[in-house]
Amino acid sequence: MDELGRITPERFRTADKFPMVFVLDNIRSMTNTGSVFRTADAFLLEEIVLCGLTGTPPHREIHKTALGATESVAWRYFAKTTDAIRQLKAEGYVVIALEQTTHSLGLIKFTPLKNRKYALVFGNEVKGVDDGVLALCDHCLEIPQFGTKHSLNVAVAAGIVAWDFYCKAGGLIQK
Repeated sequence: MDELGRITPERFRTADKFPMVFVLDNIRSMTNTGSVFRTADAFLLEEIVLCGLTGTPPHREIHKTALGATESVAWRYFAKTTDAIRQLKAEGYVVIALEQTTHSLGLIKFTPLKNRKYALVFGNEVKGVDDGVLALCDHCLEIPQFGTKHSLNVAVAAGIVAWDFYCKAGGLIQK
């Protein structure tokens, strides 16, 4: 880890964060949740908001894919995703659902502003983002896809979106 220049979990907690939060809306798979923790760690995200039936640490299945990221990434839990969205908006976040809707914008067409904080909502693996949650979001984005499937794994989508926002917003650290 020293050769890679990685920071310790203690340093992670006090480091300047990329102004993004992941919101997991009723994610069934705890291994998906763990993978999202790892992505949040990789991009120095502020936190993960776990909602509804989404599992919470500590849990063996989350730990399996998080590989310790639950020790570095801050998280909080809300029983209702709509309550989480209202709280994040009160905290100044622009809330964006990753969902295919009639009004969603392709990810490539969206440019995050450097002086804004973003909360990205990822929905249930089968049902997507709940309609009540969608109604509270400021935007809907979708990742263009060209094959026979109409959706991506939630953990894969989180990685794509984090990288896209990080690159477009200039990130925190330029290597």
